[in-house]
Amino acid sequence: MARAAGSWVLRLLLLLAVATAAAAAAAGDDDPETEAQSSYSVHVAAEHAPAPARPHLLTRAYASFLRGLLPARMLRPEPRMHRSYARAATGFAALLTGRQAAHLASLAPVLAVVPDAVQQPHTTLTPAFLGLSDSGGLLPASGGGALDVVIGVIDTGVYPEDRSPPTRPCRRRPFRGSCVSASSFSASAYCDNKLVGAKCFSMGYEAMYGRLDEASRSPLDTIGHGTQTASTAAGSAVADASFFNYARGEAVGMAPGARIAAYKVCWEKGCATSDVLAAFDKAIADGVDPMASSQIHEDAVAVGAFSAVRDGIVVSATAGGDGPDESTVNDSAPWFITVAASSLPGGRRSRQWGDHHRRVALRWNDAAGKDMIPLVQSLEAGSEYCQAGRLNPTKVSGKIVLCGASKEHCAQGQAVRLAGGAGAILTTIEKDGDQTLATAYFIPAASVTFQDGLRIRNCMKQQASPVATIAFHGTVIGRTPPSPWMASMSSRGPNINAPEILKPDITAPGVDILAAWKEDAPFNILTGTSMSCPHVSSIPALLRHARPGWSPAAIRSAMMTTAYNADDAGDVIGDMATGEASTPFARRAGHVDPNRALDPGLVYDAGADDYVSFLCALGYTSREIAIFTREGSVTDCSARRGSAGDLNYPSFSTVFDSGRKAVTQRRAVRDVGSGSSVETVYTASVTSPAGVDVTVRPQTLRFTSGQRTQEYEVTFTPLSGADVTGRYTFGSIVWSDGKHQVRSPIAVTWPVAVSQQGQVAAM
Repeated sequence: MARAAGSWVLRLLLLLAVATAAAAAAAGDDDPETEAQSSYSVHVAAEHAPAPARPHLLTRAYASFLRGLLPARMLRPEPRMHRSYARAATGFAALLTGRQAAHLASLAPVLAVVPDAVQQPHTTLTPAFLGLSDSGGLLPASGGGALDVVIGVIDTGVYPEDRSPPTRPCRRRPFRGSCVSASSFSASAYCDNKLVGAKCFSMGYEAMYGRLDEASRSPLDTIGHGTQTASTAAGSAVADASFFNYARGEAVGMAPGARIAAYKVCWEKGCATSDVLAAFDKAIADGVDPMASSQIHEDAVAVGAFSAVRDGIVVSATAGGDGPDESTVNDSAPWFITVAASSLPGGRRSRQWGDHHRRVALRWNDAAGKDMIPLVQSLEAGSEYCQAGRLNPTKVSGKIVLCGASKEHCAQGQAVRLAGGAGAILTTIEKDGDQTLATAYFIPAASVTFQDGLRIRNCMKQQASPVATIAFHGTVIGRTPPSPWMASMSSRGPNINAPEILKPDITAPGVDILAAWKEDAPFNILTGTSMSCPHVSSIPALLRHARPGWSPAAIRSAMMTTAYNADDAGDVIGDMATGEASTPFARRAGHVDPNRALDPGLVYDAGADDYVSFLCALGYTSREIAIFTREGSVTDCSARRGSAGDLNYPSFSTVFDSGRKAVTQRRAVRDVGSGSSVETVYTASVTSPAGVDVTVRPQTLRFTSGQRTQEYEVTFTPLSGADVTGRYTFGSIVWSDGKHQVRSPIAVTWPVAVSQQGQVAAM
């Protein structure tokens, strides 16, 4: 069964928070002073929140506010404030006992008490693959790479080894941030006109795991993940970059002129949600735009992203790495741009079993030829999955080891090395299909698919003394297999939190991405939606300069409706997990095309008030909505009509109930593809999902100088007696004026009782 994605539905979180606090209180020691404290984020109703005359006194004001809410008998052990929120949320973070948290959650001034949780953070070819060039398109339209834009990166910090500052200071959007010095990070030495902000947030993490050493309590990246995401988004050009001669070439970020503000929230064991929310709070105050975050978000951080989008900041986030199981997509709230991961051009495995970096050749004669090494199965050497300390050095020493299927290839390679092995063949798990893992192994090693691992294993059984060699062929760029190709690990829809919102939103390069790393290695190659996310977050940076009047929703719409769904062979983008065509639950609107996003023709716009109506349609109460809006007003959901499917989103997702009743969804589009005095006519064409009649009213939209926005509605009707062969069917709606093709995908979910196992893929 697929693991459910982290819910951003606050009602569930409120119940969870209260239950957690109550359970902690019930289980507490009889002596309250000895009861353990944990970190919580406390969301306060705006009308009750303190408002000191000087903003820097807010934390002190909340400390007094907290003491005033707790009765004297609950002031031991003393609650300890460690953060206040002003822009991303209204409230504070503090160390509280279970009793204290439960008491606060029961009070009218407090909207929610959320226990801290730890989240995990989820190049040379990509600019050319995305068509970003100085010769034309989005890059020159952005003023040479978004020189006036600051991208906020919330991650593991930054390691500013190779600094190549732009030539002009920030101008368009005032940036109020700065770099903060620490024992291992000199702001004057590391920060310049490229890295314009660097801060760290660790109090939530330290509340859970103890105090960090002084060297770690700085913006300096000791893990490498944040440096890679920042350099992918906005790194300056570095000539002759490579990872041990792989992917050699000029490495440059997608928006090379943009500035970077790094907000470090993650350490070795992960990222505390209160720290991530604090980083959102500071990034909004600093004035970044756009913002990229690679953590799997919980509700508290979705609140911060809502505040950022309301302030006009585009927020990109990762879909997650729990694919290919369905309903695993993270960051499914509609105000995020949720990014899936797909491949760059490159060879698939060869017939000698291997991926596009390595080739494995086997020889079966008893006399090993030159460079051929004895091959042994890990199970015969003491550990089927090549676990550290369990391999028998006598059976492994000097040999190549075929390890059992696993996702922990790096650890497996290290285990083989420690046992004296000469090399390793590392097998992916079965559900990952054709995806192999390129990583920094500790010894010569090759990653092969699960099926190729079985073939190798079967061949070994037929020989008394199998031998093998691993041949490294370097980087191979070609049209086999076609690209892009959806990564198996990329999380999928449907969206279990709001099925009417099709997530993820878009896909971008996230497989085998070369980018800057940290002190011990200037570059590294990684795979994940954490790698695809900064590719997408850089595009709003370019669009923000070229189209300064566009809202976050308009920017997202432009990227989605202009995305492409065919690979370079002309077929529907494939899926590594199945070897078949992908569905919109994997690729969503398609693969991002930055240059086409510059001129989308029409955009689907939405703002904070639209998202409030969406929350109302999901059944949120006014108090729950107040956690997002933070303005002290009371939302009357009874005055807001419409369903969650009426949110003005650039896609359609319909769920038929057991009665198979028709569903109608409404949209509005704004013409941005022609001058205000030009009359334009768009006509709709429909590719209907199997078993569904799709009706668009009206079928023609006419835009005039006085009417640049038009509305339409789409009705989805199940066909009587339709032979539906899967739980899901797919289609699309395209609006065209002869020049622009404004495409929106359609996903239909059928009742289990009338569908069979399997699914139908369609463009």
